[in-house]
Amino acid sequence: MRRFFETLPSGSCCQKTTTIDKYSKLEYNSILECISEGAFCMADLLPILMFSTAATFTPGPNNFMIMNSGMSFGLRRSLPHYLGICLGFPLMVLLVALGCGAIFFEYQWLKEGLKIAGSGYMLYLAWCIATSSSAPKDQREAKPFSFLQAIVFQWINPKAWMMAIGAISIFSITESHLHNALAISTIFFLVCLPCLGIWLVCGAFLQRVLKNERQQKCFNIIMALALVASIAMMFFE
Repeated sequence: MRRFFETLPSGSCCQKTTTIDKYSKLEYNSILECISEGAFCMADLLPILMFSTAATFTPGPNNFMIMNSGMSFGLRRSLPHYLGICLGFPLMVLLVALGCGAIFFEYQWLKEGLKIAGSGYMLYLAWCIATSSSAPKDQREAKPFSFLQAIVFQWINPKAWMMAIGAISIFSITESHLHNALAISTIFFLVCLPCLGIWLVCGAFLQRVLKNERQQKCFNIIMALALVASIAMMFFE
């Protein structure tokens, strides 16, 4: 049918229709190209979604500390700590992608130094958790991590550094470096909210289950040992 229209003399009504049809075909091809590019982007998103979920949900310093905070201080008082992690880590990923991570590739001794210093500080936190008292008076005097403290903690958390550098080094969603950095950091923010939220809710639930001081003390010791174990595992990765 199209060949019949193309054989008609120029200037005819049918020839004009053919010209319009050509423009429609070009527009149709453009739409198909956009759809195919969108599908390609979605295919690229799946690996980083799986990586970010595994990285943020699996046990680590942030997970154990937010769970212990939910257990010790409850859900409401732990929200600044929770939001500080959810915003602080994606911000760290963004800054690492924009150039901060290059420093550690250039100076390996700086990376090892931060790893040792951060691990030392987390060992101190583990000791504080293990020796913390569950008495009501002490619980009122104790304070959970603030929003700012949780953000700063990401920069001395060796696991956070490894996750940030690994994500930026491995995954590429777009050709634009800035857009790639923004996309990966946004994905981590969206994934952190439910993954860390589960750990926080579990801790708050245990606060209602573990009633006496002895049970709470055992829980604190278990969390402290788990934090120490997560630190040790980072040196063998």
